[in-house]
Amino acid sequence: MFNLPALKLARELHKQRVAICNLFNLRKAHLCLKLSPVSFNHFGLSPEVVRGTQAMGFVEPTPIQLRAFPIVLAGKDLIGTAQTGTGKTAAFALPILTLLAKRGAFRCLVLEPTRELAAQVETAFRDYGRFTDLRVALVHGGVGYGKQREELKRGVDVLVATPGRLLDLLEQRAMSLKEIKILVLDEVDRMLDMGFLPDVRRIVEKIPTNRQTLLFSATLPPEIERLAAWVLRDPVLVEIGVRRSPAETVTHAVYPVAAEQKFDLLMALLERTNFDSVLIFCRTKVNADRVAHSLKHAKHAVAVLHSNRTQRERIEALEGFKSGKYEVMVATDIASRGLDIAGVSHVINYDVPEHPEDYVHRIGRTGRAQNVGDAFTLTSGQELPALQAIEHFIGQKIPRLKLENFPYLYTALFEPEGAAGRRRAVGGGRTHRGYSFGRRR
Repeated sequence: MFNLPALKLARELHKQRVAICNLFNLRKAHLCLKLSPVSFNHFGLSPEVVRGTQAMGFVEPTPIQLRAFPIVLAGKDLIGTAQTGTGKTAAFALPILTLLAKRGAFRCLVLEPTRELAAQVETAFRDYGRFTDLRVALVHGGVGYGKQREELKRGVDVLVATPGRLLDLLEQRAMSLKEIKILVLDEVDRMLDMGFLPDVRRIVEKIPTNRQTLLFSATLPPEIERLAAWVLRDPVLVEIGVRRSPAETVTHAVYPVAAEQKFDLLMALLERTNFDSVLIFCRTKVNADRVAHSLKHAKHAVAVLHSNRTQRERIEALEGFKSGKYEVMVATDIASRGLDIAGVSHVINYDVPEHPEDYVHRIGRTGRAQNVGDAFTLTSGQELPALQAIEHFIGQKIPRLKLENFPYLYTALFEPEGAAGRRRAVGGGRTHRGYSFGRRR
């Protein structure tokens, strides 16, 4: 079994390799080596999987995919860390679908921390494997057991699950993990934050030890290193662009506003902005639906993406947003991780995210591939603690701005820090991308 000293040694060796590779600029490695662009046909992926990938509109593998494909296809264990928008889900889904090849027993389990992430990954597996006969299923809490049991009885090759519901089904003897050959532990740092690691250990204990295990986590704190030491065997470490800060190509700012004026401010921002496409994030499905309905009433072309949408609705929303059919997408955090949504010019956080790392994931939907982008957060007084947690997490203060000539109601957020009773506008005459910011007169 893998041990902590070996993990630390692997990390040191990886850092040395990265230092050498950085001399050639990893983003343009194929140019430095005078190679033509690498396609998905060059890795031993099955023709059906390559066809499914191309049908999704992907042409070249991302850096984490370039590194992960050979490792996973060789049957080796892997520890992967990568920032949002790097194509991590495809990095394990494509080779797994290739290894499974044809319909058979339940052989692959993918554990996700939340219902939203599980739904997202299940959709990705179905999309990439659309030209195979492999069956993918999803189990998570918050819904009844009936349909999930029925799908398991019909047989699956890949199951994407959240830990709690999976343990329930195992206790009910609705399924078995005895034939699992590939285990994926995804977003393990989030599982740690949510207190799921004991459940993960209980699940792993029920899976044969002669398996392949892939572990993905944005960070590797001691608790996750101990889990990795227990669950993995001689893993290969892949680290791609890990960071806690937003992309440098993204301009981001906070708009303080009274809670009852949030939607009015959102409308004013959209009216004064020259945007290509806007992704608006809400904390809850109910709020996402409410905001989307109001935007449609205001004659915006709007798509909605959250876990209550059917797979067909999610696919239609994503494809419509990517094609330009919809200029605005309103989403919960299901869209902030994993699935690649290119060409987003603006991200607006209608609600401040509950988890600081979600802020980086959300605004990472814009400013991708060295393109510039704008990301703005509408903040009411009760959301100030969450905003401060984000600033601590990313290690920087986010500028506060006010929209010129907007009829603001007073909020304590307009008070200067450390002073009471004096109101001060935030900004000071700054103009940015179709917005005009300045002191309120």
